[in-house]
Amino acid sequence: MPRVSEEHLERRRQQILDAARLCFARKGFHDSSMQDVFAESGLSAGAVYRYFKSKDDIIAALATQTMTEIREVMAEAIHAETLPTPAELIALLAQNIVARSGPEGPVRLAPQAWSLALVKPEATGYVREAILAMRDIWHEYADKMLTAGWLPEDADTNAVAVALIGLLPGFILQHLIIGDPSPETLARGVRTLLPYGEPATR
Repeated sequence: MPRVSEEHLERRRQQILDAARLCFARKGFHDSSMQDVFAESGLSAGAVYRYFKSKDDIIAALATQTMTEIREVMAEAIHAETLPTPAELIALLAQNIVARSGPEGPVRLAPQAWSLALVKPEATGYVREAILAMRDIWHEYADKMLTAGWLPEDADTNAVAVALIGLLPGFILQHLIIGDPSPETLARGVRTLLPYGEPATR
């Protein structure tokens, strides 16, 4: 009997995640059931449980995947030939977040995953790792800011990363719940507070 390829397994896993994302975006985590995921994916319960032990496992995987995608956008930006200013970088990430936060967008799941991580130990690890990985890329950016001369020579770049990472969750909550601000508004505020690298400071 031929062995199932890794590519096939990954496609099937992604099929389940895509189905779950649609269910959760429509009904929320709490009102969606595994039966909803089975129906949306077109797979049997056994096929889904082969990849994920529970709905909480799926939620954690989705949250991790969404943050990984945003982190990849950020990594590409900070590794470009010209280092983006804080305002430019924040604007780029905020625009990416808005593009992913429509009615069925994965960003809508993030606040629910954060809440779940506070009460469900099985989800805490996934979400914690995703946050730490995101903080690591902010730390790398802070180190690059220091090298560029945008920060004082004795700057604690870890502390800078801890401060900067908090901007995006705040933007996500405001955007999803209040309906504002725009990426441009956020960038303007960051430019006022952190004018490093902007033309007026050179």
